[in-house]
Amino acid sequence: MTAVDNEPITFDLDAAEGFLRMFHVAHPEAGPVGPRLSRVRNEVAGTGTYRHTPEELSYGARIALRDSGWCTSGVPWRRLKVRDLRGFRNAAAVAGECVEHLRLAGNGGEIRPLITVFAPDGPTAPGPCIWNEQLIRYAGYPDGPDRWLGDRRYAAFTDAVRGMGWQPPEARGRFDVLPLVVETAHEGAQLFTVPPDVVHEVRLEHPELPWFGRLGLRWHAVPVIANMRLSIGGVHYPAAPFNSWFVGSEIGARSLADEHAHGAAREVAEAMGLDTSTERSLWRDRAVVELNRAVLHSFDLAQVTITDHHAESLHRLSWLRSRQRPAGNRPAFRLDPGAARRARAGGPARFSPHPVETTRPQYPGRLAELLRRHAGT
Repeated sequence: MTAVDNEPITFDLDAAEGFLRMFHVAHPEAGPVGPRLSRVRNEVAGTGTYRHTPEELSYGARIALRDSGWCTSGVPWRRLKVRDLRGFRNAAAVAGECVEHLRLAGNGGEIRPLITVFAPDGPTAPGPCIWNEQLIRYAGYPDGPDRWLGDRRYAAFTDAVRGMGWQPPEARGRFDVLPLVVETAHEGAQLFTVPPDVVHEVRLEHPELPWFGRLGLRWHAVPVIANMRLSIGGVHYPAAPFNSWFVGSEIGARSLADEHAHGAAREVAEAMGLDTSTERSLWRDRAVVELNRAVLHSFDLAQVTITDHHAESLHRLSWLRSRQRPAGNRPAFRLDPGAARRARAGGPARFSPHPVETTRPQYPGRLAELLRRHAGT
């Protein structure tokens, strides 16, 4: 098999056997596992890998999502739609189907959980990879000393894609959608614009604060995680974007309020007339609560599927009690250090023999630590 980020590995036949036994226990209609194991061993001996049947792929993807903890409450994981696009290796085709994934998942606001699986890594042809952390992310720009416009988390990524040729809007805003970056071994990293018609955004209003809408806050409806590697029975799919739906606090507390993201908490607190001169006034806590309320209220008003963090806490506790212990033969979504770096800093490229240098803004302590942790340094 071709390894992630050019690290050579050998095929894990034990993982294949463990997964196939697991699949046949769950699907007795598939018949005895022995003949399938014999065919897979022969295929691996002859080619260095094997190809999952459509049923095996669907089962593995669903189990990986169920066990990952990313599957939000209410998602019927057994009926998740799995889009089998393993024949897609070219960057333009992958980007086009990512756009189609957004279109299908948006579903007029009734979010449809999907997984789209592109070509796997193989002995002679590595699969494509998507740099973006999610298919829709907002640009971040320096805007003066220690000031930022847009999403500060993606300032380095924004700088990197601009260096690759992306042109931000002439009038830069807080919610400029970043391009998709799809990389293949034979084409390198390519940029693709996300069409506005698939960027379903919800404008945020507050149920009790009439001025809130004038802040101009909004967020996209579908959280499609794009840079995690799907591993099923020894076969690795580096591009397998998947989605469920948002937890409200992901948007309100994590993305909008945090000063290392959009930094809207202070803006809301000042509009509320709170004392922001000292943290002991708890202005930040009060602002985050109102942001979270605005998110849930606005998504409900727009009839876009969303859940709240209290429901998710109960769901997560239930998941922790029931989940299987990690094992090498279980399907899983994994985030490689190189993928984490690309999602935030735009490089180095997966297939480049030399690291790609990018200009990075200097981040303060907390965000720098998060970046180091995600990058595995």
